[in-house]
Amino acid sequence: MRTTRRTAAAAFTAALLLLAGCGQSYDDLVDQCHKAVVKRAKDDKSKPAACSQIKQDDYDLIVMSTVIDGLGWTKDGKFDKSKMLEGSGSGR
Repeated sequence: MRTTRRTAAAAFTAALLLLAGCGQSYDDLVDQCHKAVVKRAKDDKSKPAACSQIKQDDYDLIVMSTVIDGLGWTKDGKFDKSKMLEGSGSGR
């Protein structure tokens, strides 16, 4: 009987931890981070609090993609080399 109670208590605790601590997927965290990076002031280079759980490589990609998008080098959400070259004056 004691083992059954311990098992039930452990399962209940594990379920609570999953619901409370792991409620957001990594993709959700990345999405929130991206929104925070887009909203921050242009001269603010600090890492937003919403990005604290994001891996550094992923954070770097979010920042780079935001900069590229801000320069107008994207089309339909993808990098467009011709748009980049338009602004450079090379005309290639």
